[in-house]
Amino acid sequence: MKHELLQNLAMIQSSTRDFAETYIRPYVMEWDEKQVFPIDLFHKMGEYGFMGVLVPEAYGGAGLGYQEYITIIEEVAKVCGSIGLSLAAHNSLCTNHILQFGSEEQKQKYLPKLASGEWLGAWGLTEPNTGSDAGRMRCVAEKDGEYYVINGTKNWITHGKSGQVAVLIARTGELLDSKGMSAFIIERGTQGFYGGKKENKLGMRASETTEMIFDNCRIHKSQLMGKEGEGFIQAMKILDGGRISIAALALGIAKGAYEASVKYAKERHQFGQPIANFQGISFKLADMAIKTHAAELLVRESGELKNKGERTTKISAMAKYYASEIAVQVATDAIQVFGGYGYTKDFPVEKYYRDAKLCTIGEGTSEIQKLVISREVLKE
Repeated sequence: MKHELLQNLAMIQSSTRDFAETYIRPYVMEWDEKQVFPIDLFHKMGEYGFMGVLVPEAYGGAGLGYQEYITIIEEVAKVCGSIGLSLAAHNSLCTNHILQFGSEEQKQKYLPKLASGEWLGAWGLTEPNTGSDAGRMRCVAEKDGEYYVINGTKNWITHGKSGQVAVLIARTGELLDSKGMSAFIIERGTQGFYGGKKENKLGMRASETTEMIFDNCRIHKSQLMGKEGEGFIQAMKILDGGRISIAALALGIAKGAYEASVKYAKERHQFGQPIANFQGISFKLADMAIKTHAAELLVRESGELKNKGERTTKISAMAKYYASEIAVQVATDAIQVFGGYGYTKDFPVEKYYRDAKLCTIGEGTSEIQKLVISREVLKE
């Protein structure tokens, strides 16, 4: 990286770290145990520019690139994976979809509110019976004159109840037709648009995950993004960037678990010396360091390609797959380093352990990432 970028990243890292220590760390376990979604925190993050990292300044955003974005997500996730997840979903899915594919009128209307943190964004692709198999979605938008009438349910939606605006992918054509889906912007308060069941999750408990329900929800054709039939193609392009977000999220969780383990291993004494002196522990720390460093190289490479406007499908899938898998491994090892204390909620690593697993599932499972990677490799 260029010297100027490294200096900029160092400033952003310091600012984000200070924010996380001040406004997030004191409340992490309270939010986690009570499943509190701290929506006021996201308004605060808007003041720091964290809610519109990639949005140009012309639309009220920070106008930064993917390296800065990765740094912000990573530093937040080192303190709380839940907040990192919500921040990533808001930036890379809803906000970025409107930025990439919205009309100028749609950008002017929605991006300033999303980038400032005044509004929180949601993004709806997954349905109860169609996770990776998005081509079989049953949420349907039927044309009725100058309007579309939407019926169906989306689930596993971050901010599905609290988000003031959602980008929705709905079927406007035939099943299994990649050109049979379209993308719409829907505001909270639109008749027939409801938040449904809130999921009771293993980890990421302070990040809201709910259903979005559409019951004869009627929206004007001006809420269509791009042309009818482009929704699936748009969604796949958005997920390329989304994988970088989840990779950065996983990297932050892994680093948080690793750093906590190093600190504890130096402080915890057994047999008259720090446990870091024992090969069983020191080798474990070495493995954790290697894995996090390798993951960071993949994540940073994907961000560099994204900044250059190059195709990132393979490398972002690699980054997402590897970073999420090692986050689980590092968090598991962290609990082992802490021993019995690691299994309690008085120490931080049990939460890293619970939060990490979602990264291997959300925005494409590890198995789907391997499918994407293998297809890309076989094209070469």
